[in-house]
Amino acid sequence: MGLEGQIEQIARDAHEAARTVASLSTNQKNAWLARCAERLEAAKPAILEANQQDIREAGEKGLAAPMLRRLELAGRKWDSMIDGLRQVATLPDPVGEISQMRVRPNGIRVGRMRIPLGVIAMVYESRPEVTVDAAALCLKAGNAVILRGGSESFHANQALGAEIRGALADGDIPEAAVSLIPTTDRAAIDHFLKLDEYIDLVIPRGGKGLVRKVKRDSTIPVIAHDEGVCHVFLDASAEVEMATEIVLDSKLRQMAVCNGLETLLCHEEAVQRVLPTVLKALHEEGVEVRGCERTCQVFSEAVAAADADWREEYLDKIVAVRVVADLDEAIRHIQVYGSEHTDMIVTNDYANGQEWLRRVNSSTVGINCSTAFSDGYRLGLGAEIGISTSKLHSFGPMGLEELTTRKWVLYGDGQLGA
Repeated sequence: MGLEGQIEQIARDAHEAARTVASLSTNQKNAWLARCAERLEAAKPAILEANQQDIREAGEKGLAAPMLRRLELAGRKWDSMIDGLRQVATLPDPVGEISQMRVRPNGIRVGRMRIPLGVIAMVYESRPEVTVDAAALCLKAGNAVILRGGSESFHANQALGAEIRGALADGDIPEAAVSLIPTTDRAAIDHFLKLDEYIDLVIPRGGKGLVRKVKRDSTIPVIAHDEGVCHVFLDASAEVEMATEIVLDSKLRQMAVCNGLETLLCHEEAVQRVLPTVLKALHEEGVEVRGCERTCQVFSEAVAAADADWREEYLDKIVAVRVVADLDEAIRHIQVYGSEHTDMIVTNDYANGQEWLRRVNSSTVGINCSTAFSDGYRLGLGAEIGISTSKLHSFGPMGLEELTTRKWVLYGDGQLGA
């Protein structure tokens, strides 16, 4: 069987498995999550060795340092991955939940019930823990999932997938409920993007090249998880200490993530009072500051920014800094250069904070907090499959509910349409 036939068979099997997964009880799904955690822990040495093989090969191919950091699975990443499985098991099962129940004038009761989407195909780069997170969330939400990770994490993904599918078989759940594309051939993506007969949704998660390709070529609905050009705006009333702490956490907490700070904006009235302290703190942490002309005047260690810097997702110890005249100019900058991901304001002005929330239409917008809160776990979702930069049908961190849709349910006692 050629590659095209092989991919179609995977999609067909997933479509069939989705019918079984949709009818699984919460206990069955939670038991599978527990088995996944146990099997992964037992296979940890072999999986980490596969991960090291990926890292060695990626380094030999010249993969950039930020991407190499994303590949690493050992240490806290491993622990978080296993904890994530157990957390998903504790989350309420959205499937079958009925909401918005109301009684119509004729006495018929009308509500909406959450149901699975069906088969979800996910295309992603680098981070192998996404394999586990995506499988856990999709299946808990009653969906089958087809996973196509990046070639740079192929060995780890296949090792993780073997244990996930083994846990399915242990519980008499079709292994096709979680499928991994068994090749690094990019033509595989082209094939399954046309299989709308079997696949209900495609989620691309990675660089803009990948996301644009999927959006361009897919005949299946797409929810994009695109790059994060995230901003923090220091308003005129920003407190120095709070501003410094928020900026440092947003930039340095974990740089190779899409919710990390990439561009810092500063109100011109806060330049002398706030900006030098913030930039000095960043510089002391080894962060390169690429600034506008005004920034370079107040901070001698800054280098001149190019126009391209305002659009850049660095994922590294680099930050672009721009002084703006006021709140309006800060918002205009984000509208022109941002990616509608995550944008925060640091302010003591209530009206400005509310204006920011109302006018900045990114997927996560906040007042006086780190960009790190654009995260499923920190928002109380328990876990996330990613952060959607598409407005339909989900925008922002996607948890279990975002992996379902709703159908109308009617309770009558003989009502007729006449």
